Amino acid sequence: MEHVVVIGAGQAGFSLAAKLRGEGFSGRLTLIGDEPHPPYQRPPLSKKYLLGEMEKERLFFRPPAFYAEQGIELRLGRGVGAIDRTARTVTLGDEVIGWDTLAICTGAEPLRVPAARGGDLAGVYAIRRLADIDACGAEFRPGRRLVVIGGGYVGLEAAAVARSRGLEVVLLQRSERILRRVASAETAAFIHALHERHGVEIRLDAQIARLTGEGRVDGVELACGTRIPADFVIAGIGADCVPPLAVGAGLSVGRGILVDAFGRTSDPAIWAAGDCAEFAFRDAPTLLESVQNAVDQAETVARNMLGAAVPYEPAPWFWSDQYDLSLQIAGLGRGHDRVVMRPGAREGSRSHWYYRGGTLLACDAMNDPRAYMTAKRLLESGRSPDPALVADPQVELKSFLR
Repeated sequence: MEHVVVIGAGQAGFSLAAKLRGEGFSGRLTLIGDEPHPPYQRPPLSKKYLLGEMEKERLFFRPPAFYAEQGIELRLGRGVGAIDRTARTVTLGDEVIGWDTLAICTGAEPLRVPAARGGDLAGVYAIRRLADIDACGAEFRPGRRLVVIGGGYVGLEAAAVARSRGLEVVLLQRSERILRRVASAETAAFIHALHERHGVEIRLDAQIARLTGEGRVDGVELACGTRIPADFVIAGIGADCVPPLAVGAGLSVGRGILVDAFGRTSDPAIWAAGDCAEFAFRDAPTLLESVQNAVDQAETVARNMLGAAVPYEPAPWFWSDQYDLSLQIAGLGRGHDRVVMRPGAREGSRSHWYYRGGTLLACDAMNDPRAYMTAKRLLESGRSPDPALVADPQVELKSFLR
């Protein structure tokens, strides 16, 4: 393995390259990113960076000197055009780069409103990259009208930032509730109420017909005929985790690049990690779009590239900050058949514990870090406390760990 090329300079790509060096890999190592910036954190983009509470330099994982010191060749600002599996090369503009082992860590690309429905108008944004935030940051001025399309975490965090800046916000969700794919009805109702208390107007079952405007967006027209005025629009309508590069190279894909338990794709010389890698978890195909997965899976893949043969066994965790709410999530609630609510010690705090039968799957902790940490430790050790005891605030959390 003389030359390893890593495509994608986000959290997963950075973690994989750094772990290879940390584990003693001494061969040539090239990290390719299509953005002009060195690898950086993405979660603060829709929170502290958008609020102006974090400087750009603090987003970067390491200063530029780190990559030179570690012997990592950073190739930034140009995307890979194609992968040739037979010749073991990638094309970078008019340059052809050879590789012995390849890792794809391209993350996910945000879905965008189609141009035919007004998605190409000025003032329509997605939130995924540093350039997205730099482009829309000046729009966040008091009194302006923002329409957020999509009631997932990205849209909700953008709405929270906008309200804290004094904007008028309407959030449109096409289904019957927010967070439909990623949280229980109980958690969704809690966060829905939080946003309404802060003045966000949430419209459910809102089907978008088109964005209106001449050159620049000035409103959103719904299928029912209602038009909502807008000074700008943020679309948080999901992401595509299948990179065209993988399809063009003939790799097996589903909702992402299909990988085995070790992170290897259908080509034994090519690996994948992070948001773009689909793997089996609890006997079901799984994509985990999270910092935890990007780091842990990438580091596991790096070790496996060097021969460790360690299966990736995720312990998922997530978080979201909205207004004064710190939402911490341990586990994955997919497939639950019961949610148990436990009041927290602080006023307004609580946790929702997801069960399938008598097995604990996950916990959403709202301003309740003790519940989060307890649930995380229980999940990591494979223990499931009695749901009736979890629901009883008189029973101490620490008793579940004995």
